[in-house]
Order: sequence, then C-alpha cells, then structure tokens
Amino acid sequence: MTLNAQRRDAASGKGEWLVVFLHGFGSTGADLIAFADYWQGSMPNTAFVAPDGPIETKDGGFQWIGKRPAGDPKLYDDAVDAAPRLHAFIDAELARVGLDASRLALVGFSQGTVMALHLGLRRAVAPAAVLGYSGGLVGADRLKDEMTSKPPVMLVHGEQDRLAPLYGMMTSVKAMTEAGIVCQGVPLPNLGHAVNADALIYGARFLLSAFAFRDKHGA
Repeated sequence: MTLNAQRRDAASGKGEWLVVFLHGFGSTGADLIAFADYWQGSMPNTAFVAPDGPIETKDGGFQWIGKRPAGDPKLYDDAVDAAPRLHAFIDAELARVGLDASRLALVGFSQGTVMALHLGLRRAVAPAAVLGYSGGLVGADRLKDEMTSKPPVMLVHGEQDRLAPLYGMMTSVKAMTEAGIVCQGVPLPNLGHAVNADALIYGARFLLSAFAFRDKHGA
C-alpha cells in the first residue's frame, strides 16, 4: 500500500535534490510540507514530499510508530516494523523525480526524527543530510552493528521541550558521534516541542551546506 503524500516540485523546474519530511505523532504530511514554503526561495532546485504515516490516530492524524515514553525499547521495534514501507516510498519518490539515492535529504519532527535517523543510517547509499527536530535516536546500542551509511546529521531541539526532553538529543548526538557520524546538536532557548523561525533557519543552512558538500565531493 502506498502512502498519501503532499508534494512541492522544484521551484526552478529542475529538481536536483529531494527532501522527504516525516511528521510527528497525530500530525500529517500537510503540516510539514509547510516547511517547504519557507525553504523554496533558497532551495529552488529542491523537490519536497511529505507522506502521511501508515497508522491513523484517534484524532484523524497519523503515526509512524507507537506513542511510547522516551527510552522504551519497543520504539526501536516499531521503527524496524515501519522502515520497509518508508524505504520503498522514498525509493519510489526518487525514481519519480529522476534522482539517485545520493540526492536525498530526510527531515523529521518528533517521532518523524526517530524514523529519519533510523532510515538514514541504514540506507544503502548515504543521504546527503538527515535533519531532525524535537526527536532522537532509538536503538543506540545496535547502531554500530546495523549502520550502513554515515550521512551528516543535525538535531535541533527546544530547551523547554517537555514531551521530548533535551537530554535525548544530547545522548543521540553522543551515540552517533561515537559511531563515526558527523553530527551536531543545536539547543534552542525558549522553545518547547515545536519548530520556530530560528529552527527553520538553522535547518536550511545545514541542508544547503550538506548539498554543497555532496556536489563537491560526491557520495
């Protein structure tokens, strides 16, 4: 079964990159595709897609994995279960826009960040970038054994986030750095479990830098 998705074609008409947005619990792709409206001006050659998660929630939104406490080992099991369909969706979207797997970036929010990290570090070809907001890594103890690629990673997290406390970002950055991944954590003051203008600016700069690096150095 395919996933419903919102799309924005490259503003220039020539897509050289694909950004896949992965939303949080109870949300939809339509919520995150709005990020593209902020970024398209500086990324005219980038196409964007934001799928809905495969599981409907009670309020009409969607989810990728269960709504579980941070650190629950079942989060890893959920991510493993959700991964094949998302990998297939991403591969189909890359084919749709005529790009190879090295021209991909994954951007997640909350449990979408969990999935972006889980997928991005296990792709056959490393994405150009993985950007996560208000979320972190699951299965850190399995990472070194399962990791198949090392994309650059940035995690942006509100210091006032009570749903996903900041220490989760810090432990995720530590685990990925120890696994040899170039990873940066950006704590933002006065921000809760949300994305604000500063978070979008940091994210855009990171993606543009990662795209330029991939263009210069290749996959």
